Amino acid sequence: MGLFNRKSDTAESAAPVDPALAAVSGEYVIDPAHSQIGFQVRHAMVTNVRGGFDDYEGTLVLNGADPADSSASIDVRITSIDTGIADRDNHLRSADFFDAEQFPLMTFRSTRAEAAGGDDYRIFGDLTIKDVTRPLTIDLEFNGAATDVYGNHRVGFEGSATILRSEWGLTWNAALETGGVMVSDKVKLNLDISAIKKA
Repeated sequence: MGLFNRKSDTAESAAPVDPALAAVSGEYVIDPAHSQIGFQVRHAMVTNVRGGFDDYEGTLVLNGADPADSSASIDVRITSIDTGIADRDNHLRSADFFDAEQFPLMTFRSTRAEAAGGDDYRIFGDLTIKDVTRPLTIDLEFNGAATDVYGNHRVGFEGSATILRSEWGLTWNAALETGGVMVSDKVKLNLDISAIKKA
């Protein structure tokens, strides 16, 4: 079942809306207990550090009949960053990186979405980190919809994107004696989203 089917150019060629697709339309709240907002970045040129954020909220507004009218909004609390090492997390919260005291939120606001074939989609929007807002494109896979044992209607998405952290003012680094730097500029973002439809 495709979520972001392209609209036809003429009324004569417009296909009827799939009833199952129409049922997905609505406003959803992201369920943090069954979702993950994570990242990975190369450390010391030889390995990857993985982490994520534990405190965030967001909404999805899905329109199966007119996918261009769908949207996503996510607010992430920087203090909730977790890489499994307390000293590293505190450094990431500091002014060297996110400066969580002055800029407590990282936000994403979508501007449009498009089909990429099958259950694959692409969502475009603005990512704000610290005081910098730049465009971000996220590749998404729609995992489907289901009603859970508690009667909640859910949708699921997996997404990924790659950014250069320096473009958002995250420029701290240290040179290695063997050449290269301590932290790569390239950061991979990984999303695993489960969202519950509002009653």
